[in-house]
Amino acid sequence: MSDSEKQKDPAALKEEGNILFKTGDLQGAVCCYTKALKLTDNQADSAVLYRNRSACYLKLEENSKAEADASKALDADPGDVKARFRRAQAFQKLGQFDQAFLDAQRCAQLEPKNKAFQDLLRQLGAQIQQKSAQLNSTDARVQQMFSLLLDASAKDADRQKAAQNLVVLSRDEGGAEQIFRNDGVKLIQKLLQLKQEDVVLSALRTLVGLCTGHQSRTMAIVNELGMDQLCAVMGSGVSTVSLAACHLLQVMFEALTEGMKKEIRGKDEAILPEPSKELRSMLRHLLEMLPASSVSGPGRDSAINLLVKQVPRKSLKNPDNSLTLLVIDQGLNKILQVAGTIPELTEGPPLTDNTHMTCSVLLSKLYDDLNNDKERENFGKLSEEYVQQHFSRPGLEGKLRAIQTVSVLLQGPSDVGNRALEMSGMMDAVISLCASEDARHQQIAVEALIHAAGKAKRASFITANGVALLKDLYKKSENDQIRVRALVGLCKLGSAGGTDFSMKQFAEGSTLKLAKQCRKWLCNESLPATSRRWSVEGLAYLTFDADVKEDLVEDKNALLAMFELAKSEDKTVLFAVGSTLVNCTNSYDVEKPDPQMLELAKYAKQHVPEEHPKDAPSFVEKRVVKLLDAGVVSALVCMVKQESPALTDACKECIARVFLALVERQEDRGTVVAQGGGKALIPLATDNTNVGKVKAAQALAKIAITSNPEIAFPGERIYEVVRPLVNLLSLECTMLQNFESLMALTNLSGISERLRQKIIKEKALPKIEGYMFEEHDLVRASATECMCNLVWSTEVQNLYLATGNDRLKLLVLYSGEDDERLRKAAAGTLAMLTAEQPELCARIPGTTTHWLEIMQALLLSEISDLRHRGVVVVKNMMEAEKSLAETLMESEVLEILSVLAKGGEGNPDPVSKIAQNCLDKAVEYGIIQSREEKEESK
Repeated sequence: MSDSEKQKDPAALKEEGNILFKTGDLQGAVCCYTKALKLTDNQADSAVLYRNRSACYLKLEENSKAEADASKALDADPGDVKARFRRAQAFQKLGQFDQAFLDAQRCAQLEPKNKAFQDLLRQLGAQIQQKSAQLNSTDARVQQMFSLLLDASAKDADRQKAAQNLVVLSRDEGGAEQIFRNDGVKLIQKLLQLKQEDVVLSALRTLVGLCTGHQSRTMAIVNELGMDQLCAVMGSGVSTVSLAACHLLQVMFEALTEGMKKEIRGKDEAILPEPSKELRSMLRHLLEMLPASSVSGPGRDSAINLLVKQVPRKSLKNPDNSLTLLVIDQGLNKILQVAGTIPELTEGPPLTDNTHMTCSVLLSKLYDDLNNDKERENFGKLSEEYVQQHFSRPGLEGKLRAIQTVSVLLQGPSDVGNRALEMSGMMDAVISLCASEDARHQQIAVEALIHAAGKAKRASFITANGVALLKDLYKKSENDQIRVRALVGLCKLGSAGGTDFSMKQFAEGSTLKLAKQCRKWLCNESLPATSRRWSVEGLAYLTFDADVKEDLVEDKNALLAMFELAKSEDKTVLFAVGSTLVNCTNSYDVEKPDPQMLELAKYAKQHVPEEHPKDAPSFVEKRVVKLLDAGVVSALVCMVKQESPALTDACKECIARVFLALVERQEDRGTVVAQGGGKALIPLATDNTNVGKVKAAQALAKIAITSNPEIAFPGERIYEVVRPLVNLLSLECTMLQNFESLMALTNLSGISERLRQKIIKEKALPKIEGYMFEEHDLVRASATECMCNLVWSTEVQNLYLATGNDRLKLLVLYSGEDDERLRKAAAGTLAMLTAEQPELCARIPGTTTHWLEIMQALLLSEISDLRHRGVVVVKNMMEAEKSLAETLMESEVLEILSVLAKGGEGNPDPVSKIAQNCLDKAVEYGIIQSREEKEESK
């Protein structure tokens, strides 16, 4: 049967799946069974396929899938004892001991003499007893904890201990269930009403434990506590309480949204009601919080942050954006109301320094989540109507609110902001307010002008009309807060040429003067943090100029001031700091022009981009060293930890780029790791733009290559590094990224079996095998080195044991290549495989007619490592079968081994010892005579 025919025959696919399962290729087996299931209509055949796939999932530790497949097999055939046994095993691993016991009991009834069934039944009986004892003791402990917490006369130390114990207990599934069943939610509600910070925090953290990953409990808690109470707690003026409530609501959102994606089985396998009602109720309450004057500034920021995280789709492949449409329909005006609020000038709710930025991020996320032009047109129309409504009101307050709203839109969905800016009279109002005698009015207008300057449609108009105005404000204003903003506007317009040295907007030296003033304001602690933040914005534009970069890294006080701002409460500075550091480290992407096209451009007298002499690698390297000395790593680590919408994907990408630049030199990697850089890179490699993920993963690879991974990524963190590294094994990545990933995975795979299993589970094996055929010598060798470590795993050994493939042949051929590194890796892999799986030895002669020459070449090599690997392979072959030993001894191998064995006389080395072992084995087989026998025959 041809391969194409096999792919259409469910019986053939099932048979292929069985073979793959036996050889340890579990993912391949799953793939075959899944294809077969799609092709078969026979219920009995489907039951067997589900049962087999369940066995694969059990070995892959995907226990929920194993249980689901076993259940489907039992639906078709309730008497299938194998399927029932597999479901019992899955339930056991899922901690559902009662259900596992029922299935195991049924198996034992059907086959009373089956030892495996009896053993499982005994295990489950012991586990159920242990769990029951724990639950009985927990009941009393739960009641005691709540009694202490609600007793105002109890000692503070006792209450604190009870609160901590309650939180710890809630994190265990059994403990969480006991709290819930002991009227825990009603008692927690009483704790929330006590208004004592430590007690309220404990109550919120306990609720997090109850809700995490549990849809039914979350639905019950939302309905029992009510969103009004939860939102009131989040709106509290105490920042720690507000953040804890925000985290709780986020956990609730995740539990409910996960519940909508999959079926969650209860003990009776009933499907729980869809949680969309609770989800929509939570969203409506969050939207109501936004304009409410009773909600604190931090509470409002938390509400916006939740909307940013939970409303837009995680993937645009999912066509359902109903939550986004709901928020736009019922909440866009409320978001714009917050966006247009100017503290002290307009009526509105209390804000923080971060509120406008978080609003712009939310608006941008909502706009990007829309599916078509009709939805985007509606968003733009609603926004314009809101702006127009306030702009057309008599008096100044309405116009200020409209301009402030446009500013926020320009920082978010800029297309919508541009349309609002083009409304009749809007730009004129901005220009005229820049000349206002009221500093606050000037500030709002200048900020709008700055945000408009970055947008292509308005840049030329502002360059023509705004530069003179901004220069005038910068030179004549007596208010530093206005001057710093005017300066940023000039910086923004002056950086239009980017890194192109030949395109400078201002006269020679002007950018240096502007940058010097920015650094001066940045270090001036008497200025408000918001104004100092604007000076970093200025540097973000001016550092396109290499002279400015050099001056900045020489000014340690300015660097320290910038890093302190990055760690501060003002999250709006994050992107400006990230952009400045990207410019200083030259970690932006630069397309190298084709030399021929360059010559043509010069000939045609077209503009040719020029690189500044101080952007040469030697200058960049020195700048990186100075940034490290100033403490850039601790600043970046703090930036990554920020739980704020201001830490946008673009900002994360900047941070990832900078980290990659910082670990470029091997000698700097230890510093980066010691200051927490390794830990910070892991979330950047998993939650980022596609480019950001690659940059962060490459930085992780560089660290894992030259540092001890167990020290760089201690504890469980080392397992989180595997997936980003495997993702670099992609054709979309560069050859260097592929190479560095393979090197890092080689180091990781040499540490422990658990890490090797993690690499295999991330489906890295087929990719690594693919790179073993790569034309590039270093990539091919590093892939083979990685395989050399992975063959310690039985699953990988089984792949080499399987017939019908050329895996072993490739290793034998590579052992005879000219590339020393490749030969070492291939011969090392061969040595380990033949030691662990002796039956492979008999297959070596069948791989190639040159196998004997390759073995001899290894034994005769001048490189001791290759001789060592060669003699180990020969020893393994001789120990495996007498016939192989005879073939080897009939060749020149006997003479070579004799020479090698003598070479270690007086001071035996490992090679001479193993060579002598080979000769001893040949004597034992009676193939050759021992020295004594030779002398006697004389």
